[in-house]
Amino acid sequence: MIRMCCAECFNDNGLRNNIIPTLTPQKGNCSFCNSQDVDIIDPKLLLDYFELLINIYEINPEGKNLVEWLKEDWCLFSHPTMDNAHAKELLGEILDDGDIVRKNFSPSENYKSTGLAQWDTLRDEILHKNRYFLDEKIDTQRLQELLNHLKAFDIPRIWFRARINQTDTPYKIEDMGAPPSRYASHGRANPTGIPYLYLGSMPNTAVSEIRPHTGEIATVAKFEIPEELIIVDLREPRKHVSPFVLSDAQEIGKMRADIPFLEKLGEELTRPVLPRSAAIDYIPSQYLCEFIKKIGFHGVIYRSSVSEGINLALFDPTLATPISTSQYDVSRVSVEVQAK
Repeated sequence: MIRMCCAECFNDNGLRNNIIPTLTPQKGNCSFCNSQDVDIIDPKLLLDYFELLINIYEINPEGKNLVEWLKEDWCLFSHPTMDNAHAKELLGEILDDGDIVRKNFSPSENYKSTGLAQWDTLRDEILHKNRYFLDEKIDTQRLQELLNHLKAFDIPRIWFRARINQTDTPYKIEDMGAPPSRYASHGRANPTGIPYLYLGSMPNTAVSEIRPHTGEIATVAKFEIPEELIIVDLREPRKHVSPFVLSDAQEIGKMRADIPFLEKLGEELTRPVLPRSAAIDYIPSQYLCEFIKKIGFHGVIYRSSVSEGINLALFDPTLATPISTSQYDVSRVSVEVQAK
């Protein structure tokens, strides 16, 4: 009896959305990760895709096995049941080679990226040297290609925005959108005078982002966004990028080299910033978001630096429809400290 695998074994968007649906899957239970009633296929159907991927690694007795590299570089086999032993078993089935999964490898030295160095130099220039007419050039064509690999899937339709009540009267729903242009101060994603709508995935995420004090009362508005929005997700590039949608080993190797660059961009939108220095420290993330907007995205999702939720910066505030408001008491504000 043929053992069958499923997209959940790998947790890769390319396999899940682009490849496995084209391989005539059948419904059933996965033999490897035990997912129930999912699309399953013969692992050997994935041979060509995995051969391309492992071509960017070279045998090296001092290195690590292929499963370890695929988990580390691409977050493959991230299903809870897919420990190294189960992942080696599945990879051996895919490659029809139980021996190769026991050998050690290292990434090929043929693939390098200058993106990270370019960004660091550009960041330093726009912070401390030039603001509008830059000497440092970044490969914007490559940056656009990379960001197109980070389009968000399954975006929540419902989001929240909070404001601390300044009087005993809660804010009306019409006052819960982005501020008018003339009142829009600098933010993590927007320059002064260009309002974006900042939304949180949960009410407590939205309240946390406005740095409340214990005892204050916040008005929280619920918003709905359209399903068809194109959003870039900068939270975990290593999980979102799929090597299987790339055409050859050269492209896969370049992508592996560029992932740290994408992670650096995600950090720009999550980096904790002191209020007194925000006007300067937000400039790199504002530059990045202006570029993301320019190439056709409607917004950007990023991790919250003050809560467990996620945030959405929506470039056109009119795309979100306000639904209702609720009142929340700030009962406790937590602070963690660490000795330097």
